[in-house]
Amino acid sequence: MNNDYLNIYNNLIKLTRNKNLYINLKNSDTFSDRLIVLLFHFGFFLKHFKEEISKNEAQNLFDFVIRQIELSIREIGYGDVSVNKKMKDYVNLFYSILEKVEKWENIDNSDKIDFIEGLMNIKGHNDLLVNYFDKYRDFLIKKPLKNFTKDIIELKF
Repeated sequence: MNNDYLNIYNNLIKLTRNKNLYINLKNSDTFSDRLIVLLFHFGFFLKHFKEEISKNEAQNLFDFVIRQIELSIREIGYGDVSVNKKMKDYVNLFYSILEKVEKWENIDNSDKIDFIEGLMNIKGHNDLLVNYFDKYRDFLIKKPLKNFTKDIIELKF
């Protein structure tokens, strides 16, 4: 299953690299912005496929993704103390994102926009990311888990 985790992670990264997701940022996109978008993708992914994978597999996938994020932070050049602090912050951020994602269908668009704006430095009050994640959620509903465990797939929605 470890190769599956890598393919899932790579597919989530491919989604996160969509430049159109960052056009409404006040400044150029940062590692932190991209990580927040990755965490949203991962949160929706876990929410949708939680019934199809065991708790143990979900935990292993979570651990794998967190380990990859930690490696990325180290590659940027942060030291051990900084990495540990940042990872704690990012894991806590992921849990807050996961909490919102769990209730996504029941939250009105204004609250979704406010939540995302609180995490990222977005120009004005716009719903680009909310609309994107609504489409992504619909995309996940239509695709089986097996699609994400293959090599990088074409992800259009």
